[in-house]
Amino acid sequence: MEKKPRFSRREFPPREVSPVSLALLFAAILLLNALLYLYLSTFDGALGRSETDPGLCPSGYFRLGAVKNCSPWLSCEAINREVRKLKCVGEGAVKKVFLSEWKENKVVLSELTNSDLKEDFLHGLKMLKALQSKHVVRLLGYCEQQFTILTEYHPLGSLRGLNETLHIPKYKGMNTWHRRLMLAIDYVSVIQYLHSSPLGTLVMCDSNDLDKVLSQYLLTSDFHILVNDLDALPVVNRSAGKLVKCGHRELRGEFVAPEQHWPYGEEVPFKDDLMPPYDEKIDIWKIPDVSNFFLGHVEGSDVVRLHLFDIHAACKKQDPAERPSAQEVLDTYRKVLTLLIREAAMPSTREML
Repeated sequence: MEKKPRFSRREFPPREVSPVSLALLFAAILLLNALLYLYLSTFDGALGRSETDPGLCPSGYFRLGAVKNCSPWLSCEAINREVRKLKCVGEGAVKKVFLSEWKENKVVLSELTNSDLKEDFLHGLKMLKALQSKHVVRLLGYCEQQFTILTEYHPLGSLRGLNETLHIPKYKGMNTWHRRLMLAIDYVSVIQYLHSSPLGTLVMCDSNDLDKVLSQYLLTSDFHILVNDLDALPVVNRSAGKLVKCGHRELRGEFVAPEQHWPYGEEVPFKDDLMPPYDEKIDIWKIPDVSNFFLGHVEGSDVVRLHLFDIHAACKKQDPAERPSAQEVLDTYRKVLTLLIREAAMPSTREML
């Protein structure tokens, strides 16, 4: 009987890798790491935007457009002589806003509309003058006697139009999870700046619902966020026992923090004098809701939300003292962005290896 041949395991000699191949592989890995480093640096630079913004001038001066030199803030006389109104683009309780022109530059002229709110208007001007930074819209001039303020124009408008802007063909490439997360980082950066400002711990009081919050900020053409409306920024000073109250009426709804609700129940009529004050942690409570708007519903946004779940849960603690600081939230956001970008780059690294 003929025996079937037995198949034995074939031994392959170890494959030799030429020095040239090793060198190429090593070079490829170095190149990938360099590209990843540059990519992360670009995002870190964009989201952090170094405190020493080259566009900023000394206090009392501004730089606009391609002009290299700083100019002094425009006076009443200069505004009346050189600024030309084009059209009204908005009106709120305090101000009417006009798209205007100054030396072939589009600018924004804001005028007081309600004489009963002079103090709010002047407070907003005081804040604009004192808080000029990469986080705040650029002040170009003002006239206290005529209650007018001149600021830089940003054609994309307030954050209320963000989703509409991202559906414009020109900006569809920006509609990604990482660009949206960077906007959320910008927003928290503004809150952190206000909480540690040169004037002390400032609270963003004009923020009782999401739409109102979004109306306070501008979207720049390079997709960053600037705070634009600073009329309601009271200061907290714990060491002096100074807390704040946002307005003189009862606040309702889940968007505002629990400590902003009337604590004595429906059976006791609301009285402003009896309403307990609170601190800057009301801004922290609102961060998850605002960030949820920024993240939207694009591919990858749910993964971002998952990574932010713990810090957002901490922001929603009932006890304000247990909520994180704005700096802690900002640090977490930045770590999540870096982590997710690294994870997104990993498949390319595996293919090269």
